[in-house]
Amino acid sequence: MLQIMQAPQRYIAHLDLDSFFVSVEMLNDPSLKGKAVIVGGSADRGVVTTCSYEARKFGVRSAMPMKTAMKLCPHAILVRGTRGEYSRYSRWVTEIIAAKAPLFEKASIDEFFIDLTGMDKFFDPYQWTIDLRNEITETTGLPISFGLASNKMIAKIATDEAKPNGYLFVQPGMEKEFLAPLPVNKFSGVGESLHTKLNQMGIYTIQQLSNTPIGLLEKVLGKSGADLWKKAQGIHEGIVQPYHESKSISTENTFEENKTDEGFLLSELVRMTEKVAYELRQDGKLAGCIAVKIRYPNFDTTSKQTSISYTLRDDELIPVAIDLFHKLYQKGQPIRLLGVRLSELTSHVLQGSLFDESDKKGDLYKAIDAVKNKFGKGALKKARTVRSQEKNNPPKG
Repeated sequence: MLQIMQAPQRYIAHLDLDSFFVSVEMLNDPSLKGKAVIVGGSADRGVVTTCSYEARKFGVRSAMPMKTAMKLCPHAILVRGTRGEYSRYSRWVTEIIAAKAPLFEKASIDEFFIDLTGMDKFFDPYQWTIDLRNEITETTGLPISFGLASNKMIAKIATDEAKPNGYLFVQPGMEKEFLAPLPVNKFSGVGESLHTKLNQMGIYTIQQLSNTPIGLLEKVLGKSGADLWKKAQGIHEGIVQPYHESKSISTENTFEENKTDEGFLLSELVRMTEKVAYELRQDGKLAGCIAVKIRYPNFDTTSKQTSISYTLRDDELIPVAIDLFHKLYQKGQPIRLLGVRLSELTSHVLQGSLFDESDKKGDLYKAIDAVKNKFGKGALKKARTVRSQEKNNPPKG
C-alpha cells in the first residue's frame, strides 16, 4: 500500500533585539535606564534611529525628524551613538545563535530568523527558543523578544506583539485567529496610502480583510490585493535564508603590466573600494569586514582582512583599505593583481543604516549614487584616482 509522506510541521522563530541601539547605550551608561532616550543625529537636521520605550510613550518613532521628536519629548536625552559598540554586540549575539541554531538567517543588524522544522522530534521548539533568548540576555545583557510560528510572517508579527522583552508562540493552526483582531497595517508593505484605501473599503482589521472576496481586492488594489488576501489567511511561504559570513562583494584588477608605482596602486585601491562600497549600497547592505588582496608576478598571493564597525561609507572603508595595503605590501615589489573584498554583510534597513539619512554626508552619498545610476559608475571619481590615471595615461598629441 502506497503511503503519502506528510510534510513536517514548520517551526520558525523570529528574534529581535529590543530598541537595540538604545539598549547598547544603556549598558554602557546605566544612568540612561528608565529615561526617555533618543539615538540619532543632530537636533537640527537628524532623524531618529531608535528610541527607548519611555520616549515612544510621547509619540517618538524611528525615522521621525529629530526636530519633531524633540517637540514631542523635549526632556529626552539625545545620544549620537557609538557605532563600534553596535557592531560588537551584533556579532556577539550572532555568535551565540550560530553556536546553537541548526539554520538561521541574519535579517539585519539586530534581527534573526531560525528554522526549527523537524527538530521537534528531539526537543520542544518553544522551550528551546526560550532557553536561547535567556542565554542571549544573560550573556550580553541585551533585552530580546521573539515570536514562534509556522512561517516567517506570523513569527515576525508575533514578535512585535510580544515586545518589549517578551515572547509569544502562535500554535500551528491558530494563525488566522491570531491575526484576526490586528489592524491591517500590521502587514509589511501596507503604508499610509494602502492603509487609507483599505479603510475606505471598510476594512480595518485583518479579519475583515480575510473575509473580503479576493476578486474585489484584486479589482480595487490590483496584484497587491491578492497578496494581502493570502497574508490574511496566515499563508506565507518565505524560507529562512542560511546565514553565511563568507557572503561578500569584491572586485580585483589584473594589470596588463606589473605595477610598482605606489601612488598608482593606492589610487587603484581607492577606485576599487569606491566601486564595492557603491555596490554595497545598491544591494542595501552594510559590511562588517574588509580585505585587501595582492598577487605578485610569481603568483604568490597574500591577503589581509580586518573587522570594522558596520558601514556603507566610502570615507570609512578607504582609510582601512589603505592601512591594510601598507601592512601587506612588500615595498618596491611589482604587483600583478590587486583586489578589495567586503564581507560580513547584513541588511541595510533604516535602523541599521548607522548614519542619518538626512545629514549632509547622507545627502552627499545619495547624490553621488544618483549620478552613478544615471550616467554610469565611472561618472564620479575621487581626485586622487583621476590624477593617478592622468599620470599613467597622459593625453596624446
